[in-house]
Amino acid sequence: MNDGYELQRTDAKGEGVFATRSFQLGETVMVGVIDRELDQNHSHASQIDEKRFVLHGGLVPKVNHSCEPNCGIHLNASGAHDLIARWSITAGQEITFDYAMRNYSVNHFAAHCQCGTPRCRDRITGWKGLPAERKADYHGFIAPYLIEIDHQLAATSADLTGKGSEQP
Repeated sequence: MNDGYELQRTDAKGEGVFATRSFQLGETVMVGVIDRELDQNHSHASQIDEKRFVLHGGLVPKVNHSCEPNCGIHLNASGAHDLIARWSITAGQEITFDYAMRNYSVNHFAAHCQCGTPRCRDRITGWKGLPAERKADYHGFIAPYLIEIDHQLAATSADLTGKGSEQP
């Protein structure tokens, strides 16, 4: 069955998932299905809430990172990550997403990112390592718990420094 994508060999990255048909902005490119829960974060782990990580089934784990991705993430009813087109994708293009869209921390990749895009930040980071303007650019295409974690950490920081608390 052709779902609009297939696994192909790539020169620089080994393997990648490529579109076999066109996808429009906002269209679901790949439906995420959770294969199993994991004990810890690793290179193919997807964070599904603050402390839980899973391995997706199918070809989702084979989708490569890009600092300028054509897909983003939406949580589906099962808690898995669907990949959604951030702009039009044509047949033959590699399907990519920024791993920071799914994991708050990422510390398990090579020293240099290999995406080769003009906006490459030179390393694969988690959400916490993204600059504010990149976070804003990804609005609507990230796992919502990443923003929740940001808010929790900001509130904790404000409590520790005394900022944000009202004095009687």
